[in-house]
Amino acid sequence: MPPTVLAVIPARGGSKGVPAKNLAPVGGVPLVARAVRECLAAGHVTDVVVSTDDPAIATVAREAGAVAVERPADIAGDTATSEAAVLHAMDVFEAQQGRGVDVVLLVQCTSPFLDRADVAGVAAAVLADGADSALTVAPFHGFVWREPGGRAGDARRAGGEGVNHDKAHRPRRQDRPQDFLETGAAYAMRADGFRAAGHRFFGRTDLVRTDPARVLEVDDPHELARARALAPLLDTRRAGTLPRREDVDAVVLDFDGTQTDDRVYVDSDGRETVAVHRGDGLGIAALRRAGLPVLILSTEVNTVVAARARKLKLPVLHGIDRKDRALKQWCEEEGVAPERVLYVGNDVNDLPCFGLVGWPVAVANAHDVVRGAARAVTTTPGGSGAVREIAGWLLGPSLAP
Repeated sequence: MPPTVLAVIPARGGSKGVPAKNLAPVGGVPLVARAVRECLAAGHVTDVVVSTDDPAIATVAREAGAVAVERPADIAGDTATSEAAVLHAMDVFEAQQGRGVDVVLLVQCTSPFLDRADVAGVAAAVLADGADSALTVAPFHGFVWREPGGRAGDARRAGGEGVNHDKAHRPRRQDRPQDFLETGAAYAMRADGFRAAGHRFFGRTDLVRTDPARVLEVDDPHELARARALAPLLDTRRAGTLPRREDVDAVVLDFDGTQTDDRVYVDSDGRETVAVHRGDGLGIAALRRAGLPVLILSTEVNTVVAARARKLKLPVLHGIDRKDRALKQWCEEEGVAPERVLYVGNDVNDLPCFGLVGWPVAVANAHDVVRGAARAVTTTPGGSGAVREIAGWLLGPSLAP
């Protein structure tokens, strides 16, 4: 029988630094769902459990594919340790599943750029390489200083002292031993050794190197803002990755500049007309045949938008001041998770929606800021068949559903 490798993701509901932190979306996906996604995709991991005291987190965890374990109040407070949550989750899992855990992982969802390769790496260190415990680390080359006295804000100043170096002799980087920074993202332990020791570091502890650029822990609003700013860059770690049908449950389209070239023609009576692309209509029809809900969402109140929606047999929400609020409400009404939505836009008023969905997509001629925030960018400009191109990503070039 293959070994059971259980990944446990602790995710309390209470957070003083960032309220509802573990549900905060980064790249359109809640932090806890991001962690579940990477664990499920990691090699060696057989089961994923989220330990939580919060019903909303439990719901998101289940939707992402994990098993949710209710954490008792006595190990859910501010002073509760992650080890206590992992031990409890192991006990519940073994009782419910009727099988023992061979290797247990502690995975922190506050590390938004945790990669499935990191999870697989710590698991392999214990499962295949003979380590008793393992953790993710990043190479660190800095000089560490400390103020004598040890406590932050101590009024008695005695000057700083070097921790990992002698300040009177600072060797070159290549002449110093390599230091490593604990990332806080992923740990692995032999289950029996972990139970005996009661903590995550015991026996032989292996270091699994990860990319320093991905190291970030979200503990305050500023770190959350940094994570959201970095997501468009770091979430596209696999060059050329485009959404597929299995990644998306709904498509939401801006109108002006996305289905048009953003120009408006006005006749002598003040009537407005725009040009659209027949290929986009073909693509939208194919998406509908494939069973994907499609919505047009526009800030403008325009009879042209409504007429185009009728032609395409699509629902439309237009004259919307807050597109992100309207989108969130539509997702709730349709029963679609925002992280499973592909949203296509071209200008800065689309950015709030980009922060809500899992697949923010910009057309080729979108504003520079919008293209920078997108997870994917079309090669075709808006109004020239960009929607047809996106339909091809999801359904294949032939648009066969």
